Amino acid sequence: MFVVSLGGSLICPDEIDTEFLSAFRELILSYAQKGERFILICGGGKVARQYQEAASRISQLSDEEMDWLGIAATKINAQLMHAVFPKEQLHAKIIDDPSQKITSDRNIIICSGWKPGRSTDYDAVLLAKQFRAKVINLTNIDEVYDKDPRKFKDAKPLKSLAWKDFRKLVGSEWKPGMNAPFDPVAAREAEASGITVIVAGKDLANLKNILDGKEFKGTLIQ
Repeated sequence: MFVVSLGGSLICPDEIDTEFLSAFRELILSYAQKGERFILICGGGKVARQYQEAASRISQLSDEEMDWLGIAATKINAQLMHAVFPKEQLHAKIIDDPSQKITSDRNIIICSGWKPGRSTDYDAVLLAKQFRAKVINLTNIDEVYDKDPRKFKDAKPLKSLAWKDFRKLVGSEWKPGMNAPFDPVAAREAEASGITVIVAGKDLANLKNILDGKEFKGTLIQ
């Protein structure tokens, strides 16, 4: 079992990336048809931030209201992913509460966001705890860096990290629309629960290496 947290920035960077999603679908199906099981949880990404920023320009929103907008974006992304997988492999319902026990005989389960104060990263950790799985966090960066590579040219990629060191990098607070390799609150929960997370980019050949237990490009956090 793998919990794959699929960043909204990969689903819809500017427009829906049908080429990437088609290839992602085929890769996941190739393993599911051999009996491997996946939980795919969809982020909100740029779509969430666009709605949050638009609403903030019009009115003063609470963090809870901002979170609900982000959750709505995860739901439309999850509905898209649910629509493109064949029904014989797919759990019939999109899961939106990772705290509930999930029972399914299907190999692919699609999840959306849950509730305010809890990112899809946090949801992924709860699901990984339930299924005793590792989390593969696919995002728009290939690795975790020691500082923001968009701001610092000398930023260095990190191949592996202990959770305590990762948390020093990202802080301890979650904010709606936050753009971080992994949510700080989720990181705290993962550390407490002994969950391993791999942060990697959108390269699907690299994802295949991860699934096969081979060498990969990304950051292992444990």
